[in-house]
Amino acid sequence: MAKSGREVDTQSVAAFTVLKRAVELDSESRYQQALVCYQEGIDLLMQVLRGTKDDTKKSNLRKQITGYMDRAEIVKKYLDQEKEDGKYHEQIKIEENATGFSYESLFQKYLNETVTEVWIQDPYIRQIHQLYNFLRFCEMLIKKPCKVKTIHLLTSLDEGSGKQQQSSGLQEIKESLQNHGVLLEIEYSSSVHDREIRFNNGWMIKIGRGLDYFKKPQVQVLIMLNLKSLKPVCQAFSYGNSGSQESKCWT
Repeated sequence: MAKSGREVDTQSVAAFTVLKRAVELDSESRYQQALVCYQEGIDLLMQVLRGTKDDTKKSNLRKQITGYMDRAEIVKKYLDQEKEDGKYHEQIKIEENATGFSYESLFQKYLNETVTEVWIQDPYIRQIHQLYNFLRFCEMLIKKPCKVKTIHLLTSLDEGSGKQQQSSGLQEIKESLQNHGVLLEIEYSSSVHDREIRFNNGWMIKIGRGLDYFKKPQVQVLIMLNLKSLKPVCQAFSYGNSGSQESKCWT
């Protein structure tokens, strides 16, 4: 179906907005994020090209697409070489009360179909909101294109009044993951202090506060209530065609 001029113009604005962000990230040496934005912007610009009828505009768009593709390829080769040499390092600073730093936005660029195993080392997966954060992280792994089969959690054991809450909460998560074909292996250690996440595609992420970098919620909710997102549901409605996966530019 041919697109109207207004639709093409809207897509064009969206494409160049994302590509502008890509250039900004590129100039700041934030190459991994820049590459994601280049790829998304180029894809949007290709859609604009397909909906453009004017030959002159088509020619200009092709030149612009080629230019962005060439730069994206250079950035990709640089990142691939840095990763191969073990030199790539990126530091992200999250300011107090900042928003827009969900697990998806932080980790999506490191997750691909080669990821099948994940190691999480975090001493504080104890309280209800921390258990919920861990659940959300596991949920993200299931929803992403990666084929995660095993998740290893190394944490410390709550020796106080929250011991039962911790063990029962983690057991609930383990059983829910098992229903999705994912094995959760839990290990407790009194000497674990560092917080890091490793994927078996070679990436290692260190987070100062571990998974617990969100503000503690004011209202406590039972961890069991949040497990509903991992449980199967009865069919309520269906769509005619399957939805496509959509990449998002991290700003």
